[in-house]
Amino acid sequence: MRFVLDLLYLLAGIAYSPVVIYRAIRHKRYRTGWGQRFGRVSRRSPEKKCIWIHAVSVGEINAAKTIIRELENRFGDFEIVVSTTTDTGFARARSLFSDKHEVFYFPFDFSLVVCRAFMNIRPAICLLMELEVWPNFVSIAKRLDIPVVVVNGRISDKSFSGYKKIRPFVKGVFGKVTLVLAQTDEYAKRFREVGAAAENVVVTGSLKYDTAQITDKVEGTDALAEQLNIGSERLWVAGATGPGEEKIILDVFTQLAQADQFKDLRLVIVPRKPERFDEVAQAIADAGFKSIRYSLLKNAASAHPGKEPVILGDTMGDLRKFYCLATAIFVGRSLVPIGGSDMMEAAALGKCTIFGPHTFNFRQTVEVLLADSGAILVRDRQELLQTMRKCLLEPDFARGIAENGREVIRRNKGATAGSVEQIGKFLSTTR
Repeated sequence: MRFVLDLLYLLAGIAYSPVVIYRAIRHKRYRTGWGQRFGRVSRRSPEKKCIWIHAVSVGEINAAKTIIRELENRFGDFEIVVSTTTDTGFARARSLFSDKHEVFYFPFDFSLVVCRAFMNIRPAICLLMELEVWPNFVSIAKRLDIPVVVVNGRISDKSFSGYKKIRPFVKGVFGKVTLVLAQTDEYAKRFREVGAAAENVVVTGSLKYDTAQITDKVEGTDALAEQLNIGSERLWVAGATGPGEEKIILDVFTQLAQADQFKDLRLVIVPRKPERFDEVAQAIADAGFKSIRYSLLKNAASAHPGKEPVILGDTMGDLRKFYCLATAIFVGRSLVPIGGSDMMEAAALGKCTIFGPHTFNFRQTVEVLLADSGAILVRDRQELLQTMRKCLLEPDFARGIAENGREVIRRNKGATAGSVEQIGKFLSTTR
């Protein structure tokens, strides 16, 4: 079977290579880490036993923070290595973990490549964040008697539908996973249906509640506010936006800005993907607004004197700072059918949180927030406009939504402890 898989991977790689080349040239992606992707990875302390944690991109990397911190505390005699797939995930992982842990790109799932990676890393256990289960990877781990644990496990509606179509194949793959720590009962059921052994699936809750920091201020917020000359005016932050959303947001902002009671309102747009920064800057200009790109000021020695109505957050790692300054937050990739972005951070910061109907990647979070009036769902442009007017004109209403949302986050914390307890059962036997 692995030879068939390798052939399919090879054909897929050949077919996809023009896209990789284009993105490398046009968007400066995929330019580094090729040796690591082919299994040429290393460790800092090869004499120690090793925990290998894999998280695909930024969201999964952020979710891994509390797990890594707890594993450091409880299993300090193990070396921890962190792999990721995307360039943004790699950058985030390096910023969070590279001072203590080796960070590298996850190897391609060719059998020889995976074998080389396992030979170099020699992990005692592999922790896969959320769903990153690859056929050759789990098969080789099984052959080497290395436990593979899915942590913070979830299967989205789209993935579940796809898995059901090829269930005879995926059943064999998920059957080789040692343990699944699922976020919810529904996700646990889905893991069992696609092949994970029922006794090997445990519900531990979502790690993202634990990583969502309940605070009123993030380090660096004051400096950002000074650089952008943000004072007492109201700020609407549209965070992690996707294609098609910025025009809707700008149209709504245009209507708000025309009303006298909203003359002090400023808009911040922070696109999810860096390659879209220039595109969104052009969209702002086409909408007729003066704007400033934060990248031009981030490392400036003095504050920017202007008060442009629109700010483009075209830097990485500053979204939570903008959220801290917000009067209201719209969480993007949700007015368009992309699946939504993480709304926990906004709620944990005690902000009135708004999102659209397309949030299938965060179904459980959306359900609990809406059930306790901890966020607001808008279905289209008109509802977004009406909701923004209400939140701006009725601060007590917006404050109530914000307080409810923060309480939801606080109440659902605790998944880290349960997850590490389950993981520890394997690590204790390898000492």
